[in-house]
Amino acid sequence: MTEILLIMLAGVITGFFLRNRNKVTGVVDKLIIVSIIFLLFSLGFAVGGDPVIISNLPSLGLTALALSLAGILGSLIMAMLLWRFYFKDSHKE
Repeated sequence: MTEILLIMLAGVITGFFLRNRNKVTGVVDKLIIVSIIFLLFSLGFAVGGDPVIISNLPSLGLTALALSLAGILGSLIMAMLLWRFYFKDSHKE
């Protein structure tokens, strides 16, 4: 756990010093997207290869769908509230 926090801290420090370099941030943005796609593929591969999960997919699927929709709805509601109370007034100028 300490290693993860130190790596994250090193990234924050590096990002702080390179924040005004658009070329670097553009490359990093693309690398982040590729990394997320790779991680999602790996997760799908691991789930698809697990016979216990696949055999219980009909019962797990409905619960997962309900939890996903609730999470998305909660995120949208919080984003709207944050926008309304914190950011809306700053764009009136």
